[in-house]
Amino acid sequence: MTTVLAVANQKGGVAKTTTVASLGAALVARGRRVLVVDLDPQACLTFSLGHNPDRLDRSVYDVLTGDTPAAEVLLDTADGMRLLPATIDLAGADAVLLLRPGREFGLKRALAPLRDAYDVILLDCPPSLGIMTLNGLTAADAVLVPLQCETLAHRGVGQLLRTVSEVQQITNPELSLLGALPTLFDSRTTHARDVLADVSDRYSLPVLAPPIPRTVRFAEASASGATVLSGRTNRGAEAYRGLADNLVGFWAGERELLTL
Repeated sequence: MTTVLAVANQKGGVAKTTTVASLGAALVARGRRVLVVDLDPQACLTFSLGHNPDRLDRSVYDVLTGDTPAAEVLLDTADGMRLLPATIDLAGADAVLLLRPGREFGLKRALAPLRDAYDVILLDCPPSLGIMTLNGLTAADAVLVPLQCETLAHRGVGQLLRTVSEVQQITNPELSLLGALPTLFDSRTTHARDVLADVSDRYSLPVLAPPIPRTVRFAEASASGATVLSGRTNRGAEAYRGLADNLVGFWAGERELLTL
């Protein structure tokens, strides 16, 4: 069974794109067929996986607003994933889709012909709760919330969870909340640990293991057009490999999710 996982948080800078790219590469290394989808007009995922969004003729925008099949837009990546890319055109998608009936279901319809070709589809949602994020949540089986371990970073979590609840009631009753993923984590600070405890208590939200450490390797990997897993062994790569193992075991029904 294909698993569609939306990686969402309306706050920017919490490592959504890094999580999609690095988790995708870790899953490929474990023999999974992986498709990653860039739903952000900034196209950071597309760029970080080695493609210049300014030079692409077609993107997910053409899939959602026109008649272009998603299979005709897919690109290869250095880490073995397939990519449904984004361009700046996606910034106008909300206006185009606003008056269309069933606008929240566009991505779900577009991905339907591809599901059998992949084991995991990862959706990189934009830092907002607009139509693109609603499309991602409607198309997904589950939601993962990357969460920077700082006080202000989790102030929007309640709003996101309300949106998830509304999607469950209206457009996707099968959507599940996988949990929060600690990112940019510094285990040496009491503050980071306190933030995680607060999120768990306040929102009754599982906090997935392992936490993703803060490391310059992520920025270096993005600049090179590949993920952090393609270089030398480092703490960030090992954390995403651990997360991939955690999810693979859970999806296979072998164990419960490992949490902090």
